Amino acid sequence: MSMTPGSKSRSSTPTVFEQQREELVREIAVGMEQVLQNINRLNRNLESIVAVGNEFSSVEALWSQFENFMGRPEEEKAESGVKEKEEPHEDQSELHEQGLANERSELDG
Repeated sequence: MSMTPGSKSRSSTPTVFEQQREELVREIAVGMEQVLQNINRLNRNLESIVAVGNEFSSVEALWSQFENFMGRPEEEKAESGVKEKEEPHEDQSELHEQGLANERSELDG
């Protein structure tokens, strides 16, 4: 860009375009600062929400154990305090059949 003698006088006084551009740049800078502040506020709120959620992890673990215990068949509940038998990999159908056989023998005997 070469400067002509006429452009030298124009550079000392900003044109209407340059004034509007500077005003818009200021507005954009203010808007970006507000966006940054709002993002920081959102980040702090999300961190506090996560912290509150983490406080319930022990309660969740307790309820999960309760749910797992209540979901087991009766035979497994009775054996939960006792060590596993010789065949630790019995499936639930075999346990159920054993329980039914035990109940029948008690009713017959």
